[in-house]
Amino acid sequence: MENKYISKENLKNWLTKIIADGKQLYAPILKGETTDFKRIDSVDEISTEHIQTTQSAKAIAFPRAEKLFSYKKENGDVTLQDYNPDGLPETVVFGLHPCDAVGFRPLGSIFNWDTPDKPYNERRKRTTLIAVSCTQSDEYCFCTSVNGSPGNTEGSDILLTPVKEGYLVEISTEKGKELAEKYNSFFDAAPDNINKEDFLAQIPARFSVEAISKKIAGLFESDTWIAQSERCLGCGACAFVCPTCACFDIQEDVKGNSGNRVRCWDSCGFSLFTLHTSGHNPRSVQSARWRQRLMHKFSYMPDRLSVVGCTGCGRCSRACPVDMNLSEQLSIINEQ
Repeated sequence: MENKYISKENLKNWLTKIIADGKQLYAPILKGETTDFKRIDSVDEISTEHIQTTQSAKAIAFPRAEKLFSYKKENGDVTLQDYNPDGLPETVVFGLHPCDAVGFRPLGSIFNWDTPDKPYNERRKRTTLIAVSCTQSDEYCFCTSVNGSPGNTEGSDILLTPVKEGYLVEISTEKGKELAEKYNSFFDAAPDNINKEDFLAQIPARFSVEAISKKIAGLFESDTWIAQSERCLGCGACAFVCPTCACFDIQEDVKGNSGNRVRCWDSCGFSLFTLHTSGHNPRSVQSARWRQRLMHKFSYMPDRLSVVGCTGCGRCSRACPVDMNLSEQLSIINEQ
């Protein structure tokens, strides 16, 4: 870990230089009443006042829809054009919070648990994450309950913490070190008299994620899932805003004798997600789908991948149209 300092003015100059040097820069921008990650051409577009963006940053490495390969049929033969990463740009993501940055760890575990996923890995390899610590929070934030924190450096290449008239810069990876050294003139030595914790949001832990994982593993037949899912609409909003959800579907985009195989986001909360061609659905009711969502994140993933599938960002609860607050549901499980 290497620490530096950057002033607010030099931060703007640094990001402007990154854009000028041809890298794609994504950052939170305010549009209407929502703040989301978009590719920007000017640092003046960046929003810094929000508590959380509506969407996570995962779409930069795991797009909503992505062509896996193309094919063409001609005279009985099939010609394949495999996924080609050569055109993928070098990308910098600025302004994501620690709960977003750490979300790339479970995503990477999912996409590499068996056969390494080339599209995800190639995008991730070309992406550098400059996160910003949280100085404010709301009632939906619970990162400290899942072993995170408002100033967590895990997952980010560089973490900035707003302090006084600038930012404390914590460089965690070789990728972050390379980006900082390339623009070294914008940075100063880290001050000795600043306590990072004094500037962070205070988010009390509501439960122990280790205790949740132990308890939830034995609740497969529990009536808890029926009670918790009674008002769930199965809309999938929680999965689409989540930084760690990786469910996808495969579709064929065919025109005549040629077509593309496309991967697109899906959700285990949808009734069609597990529907067999026979008509049988092993998760035919919403309680079974809600159970799958929580057990996958807090039991299956810790067991199989040694990582929790939740970062405590609270997006699922903010996006839910019927106010199913995840941290409240987990607290109920913790008290059982």
